[in-house]
Amino acid sequence: MSHVIMGLVEKEYLKPEPPDFEIGDTVDVHTKIMEGDKERIQIFSGTVIARSGAGTREMFTVRRIVAGEGVERKFPVHSPRVDKVEVKRKGVVRRAKLYFLRDRVGKAVRLKERRVN
Repeated sequence: MSHVIMGLVEKEYLKPEPPDFEIGDTVDVHTKIMEGDKERIQIFSGTVIARSGAGTREMFTVRRIVAGEGVERKFPVHSPRVDKVEVKRKGVVRRAKLYFLRDRVGKAVRLKERRVN
């Protein structure tokens, strides 16, 4: 019973068309940032290494290398702060979580590209 009620409450907060991306894809996440009274869009580029949750609690983790240091950031899929998720490359993966990329450096971080017809 409570799951049904929670589903009805969450339904109005879900995005009508959630972004379509998978684990292993290289994406640009456009995030709305407030600076004083102004709002701007900041882009975080990287590889999607994980997805978790369902409904309004669904999250995804994006990893990139900045100045030789790995940076990971988690985003809610249905957040109004996430403006859009642009897929740059599709990656070939055989795992649901790509945490093994944390141990890799340089060219070893790259994933094979999936061909899309």
